[in-house]
Amino acid sequence: MTDEGRVLAGRYRVGERVGRGGMSDVHVGTDSRLGRTVAIKLLKPQLATDPAFRTRFRQEAQSAARMAHPTIVRVFDAGEETVTDDEGNEQQLPFIVMEYVEGRLLRDIIREGPLESSEAVRIIDGVLTALEYSHRAGVVHRDIKPGNIMVTKTGQVKVMDFGIARAISDSTSTVAQTTAILGTAAYFSPEQAKGEVVDARTDLYSTGVVLFEMLTGRPPFRGDTPVAVAYQHVSEPPAKPSTINPRVSPALDTVVLHALEKNRDARFQTAAEFRTDVDIAASGRVPVHRVPDAASQLFGAPTTSLTTSELALRQLTEDETMTRTQRRPPAIWIWSGVIAVIVIVISVMYWALTLQPNNDLPSTSREVPTLTGDTYEVAVTKLQELGLPATMLTEASDSVDAELVTRTNPPAGTIVAPGDVITVYVSTGQETVGLPDLANRPIAEAQQAVTDLGLVGGSITRQNSPTVAADVVLSTTPASGTTVNLGSTVDFVVSNGLVLMVDVLGMPLAEATEIVTADERQLNPIPRPDDSCEAEDGQPVTQQSLAPGDVPQKSDVELTYCTG
Repeated sequence: MTDEGRVLAGRYRVGERVGRGGMSDVHVGTDSRLGRTVAIKLLKPQLATDPAFRTRFRQEAQSAARMAHPTIVRVFDAGEETVTDDEGNEQQLPFIVMEYVEGRLLRDIIREGPLESSEAVRIIDGVLTALEYSHRAGVVHRDIKPGNIMVTKTGQVKVMDFGIARAISDSTSTVAQTTAILGTAAYFSPEQAKGEVVDARTDLYSTGVVLFEMLTGRPPFRGDTPVAVAYQHVSEPPAKPSTINPRVSPALDTVVLHALEKNRDARFQTAAEFRTDVDIAASGRVPVHRVPDAASQLFGAPTTSLTTSELALRQLTEDETMTRTQRRPPAIWIWSGVIAVIVIVISVMYWALTLQPNNDLPSTSREVPTLTGDTYEVAVTKLQELGLPATMLTEASDSVDAELVTRTNPPAGTIVAPGDVITVYVSTGQETVGLPDLANRPIAEAQQAVTDLGLVGGSITRQNSPTVAADVVLSTTPASGTTVNLGSTVDFVVSNGLVLMVDVLGMPLAEATEIVTADERQLNPIPRPDDSCEAEDGQPVTQQSLAPGDVPQKSDVELTYCTG
């Protein structure tokens, strides 16, 4: 059973296979409804019957669909198609329809040798931008590796394959629970290798491994088996990249080694922090990191020594041999302190009750404006005034005219940080579809095809035809090949299986025969001589077996003429 040529959901035609993974294959495809090239990921048939794999495959679509960012491969659609295997058994085939990206996998680029430091920095910056966005969206990728990073022909970085991603709030799933396919051993974080809970810092460790490999041409740990490699991630310190590639700067050595810290509390805590240090290292400066002590790792803040007064108080409470030598303060001072506290409390309450609300945003925040109905140029100007970069995507819209903004992501009114990329969706107008050639197809089949395209079946006009069988389509309005708006009505002209028989009485037999067999009739004439009447010149027809009017296609017509 081959998937090439298959049509999914009535609109996605599967083309040649362009990639293969552990649980799925990727094909180039065509969206016939929108007329664009897409990538179609199909779960392997041998895994499609396993509910766990189908759930994980569906989870990939849901995870990626939550994110719309220029550095992440977009998901357009997903579903399951009922297919029949070579043995005639029906099964559900899950599929995901994604953005088709033309470019090269980072894995293939690294195979050609170590990258220049500047190029490695540029690529890792794109990966960290994608992770910063996905982590903010609440998704941990869990399988960052060169095989899941694409570099387009224009040099843009695209992170893909969220097949084992998890929501951060649901990231308690461990390697031991989900088997070895969750992640790749060469890029495992120590916590993944030990089967511990994973979080966003797991992705940052794997990103450090990718940066190491770009700079040196190989990953930091290698072994004969995945288990041996995982063990090294847990227990062996990585080498400095410069010991393998002397062209790597000490600054990048520092960044890589910090990213590959075994203790997740000691490595980078956010993608933004990682990217900042990469940029510092790219400028030739060595980033400086404070080594956290045990208390700060436990509580998340550095400890301080006790003050002299705190020590004295502790000694007073713990050492019963010490006696107090200071007398109790006078009562007047106690009451003065109480009154002062009461005055302060009343003042604070009055201030809080009379405080006027302030709708001004802090300088570190921006509110996404309402841009619906603006042109893209106007929208970009408004966003630039707020310090927000924009990227454009297009989508069909029934309510917004072409070339105008339909919506943004994040939506209008969302509070974001300066520099956050705002995705601006621009209308391409009402969604259109190409009307295929429906001629010579049964009317029921043609009506179903129209409905599957999102169109409406209209009137049926029956018409004579000498060759097309009854209830078969002759033509449509609009004509085949026409591009029409989604929801448009398609009218049909259908054969009634009849032709028009004309009156040939009195005509010469030869002329009558020519008329009966004409292209618009194609009836079968049968000459019938009659010796009961006197023959005449031209043998005029005296009788015809079919009366003038509509008659069935290919009918026999007896034409009687005198021969007596």
